[in-house]
Amino acid sequence: MKNTSDIAFTPAVKELQEKFGSRKTYEHMELSGGWQHEINSNLFHILKNMDSFYFGTSNSNNQPYIQHRGGPKGFLKVLDNKRLAFADFSGNKQYISIGNLSENNKAYIFLMDYANLTRIKIWGTAEIEEGDTELINSLFDEGYNAKPERAIIFTVEAWDVNCRQHIQRRFTLEQIEEVTKPLYDTIKALKKEINNLKIN
Repeated sequence: MKNTSDIAFTPAVKELQEKFGSRKTYEHMELSGGWQHEINSNLFHILKNMDSFYFGTSNSNNQPYIQHRGGPKGFLKVLDNKRLAFADFSGNKQYISIGNLSENNKAYIFLMDYANLTRIKIWGTAEIEEGDTELINSLFDEGYNAKPERAIIFTVEAWDVNCRQHIQRRFTLEQIEEVTKPLYDTIKALKKEINNLKIN
């Protein structure tokens, strides 16, 4: 029976795992159920709080390309238990990702949650949708100053949460302000109280 992780663990990879002593560990992982192949509640919760990801494609010459995608939290939408989607805007008009997808539909999503020391790898295929205006508009977050040209629909084949070792914790300005605002409010209130005591 084919394992979900076989999408990445090719015969060449398994041969190297055997050579360097990690194959038994991964065989145990495979026997225990292996990687996920559907979008569950854990992944859904992570995605709704993400404001960026890296999108990997490859052209017909097997030349890989990685593009950073960013937007409001949750802009990478869950359509169902197998499909993700996001709106594609004009950007710099290089069209490398969609050009690659026109030749090779294999794609990859890499998510980094620095605050929670989590990285997620998602393998699958992607297709371009330009005619379904209802779908495209549903992926568009109001208030974003750009017009979507198309939707990119990603079908999940396998995903895994990677080791958190060596991830350095980083926070967005919004996350920092959420933590520090009560402190600044307290300082402001104390200063006001001190000034009142001085006056009295």
